[in-house]
Amino acid sequence: MTGEADRRPGIPRGERGAITIADRVVAKIASRVAREALSRFPESVGRVPPGRRTPRVTTSVRRAPERDTAGRDAESAAGRQAVLGEARLRITVELGYPSDIGAQCAAVRREVIERLTTWAGMEVSDLAVSVERLHSVHTRHTDQERVR
Repeated sequence: MTGEADRRPGIPRGERGAITIADRVVAKIASRVAREALSRFPESVGRVPPGRRTPRVTTSVRRAPERDTAGRDAESAAGRQAVLGEARLRITVELGYPSDIGAQCAAVRREVIERLTTWAGMEVSDLAVSVERLHSVHTRHTDQERVR
C-alpha cells in the first residue's frame, strides 16, 4: 500500500492531493460580498425592497493547471497565495434610483475580485455586473397609478 505512494518521485507526502472549490461556493461568496458592497450606499439600499437586495450570481470555475514542485516553491518563497482555479462570474443586482450606479457596480466588481482572491484563492478572469432593475421611490407604491 505504501509502496506505490513512496514511488512517486518529486512530490513530498504533505503536498499531494488537490483542493477544489465548487461553483456554488464561489457564487455564495460573491453574492455575500456584493451585498456587503452595496450596503455601503445608503441612498440606494433604502429604495430596494427587502426581498430583492440579494444579488444573483452565475459562476463557472475551472481548476488551475497542475504545476511542478519548483513552481510551488517559487510561489511560496515570494509570499503569494497559490491560485486554486479561475472563475468567471456574472452578478445581477437591483439598485435604487437615483443613485450613482457606476460607483456601486465598480465597488461590487472590486470587492468581489479582491475577496475571491483572498478567501478562495481564485483568479477572476471575467466578472460582469449587470443591473436588472432600478427601484425609485415612486415604484414602491404598487397600489397607485404609474408615474409618468
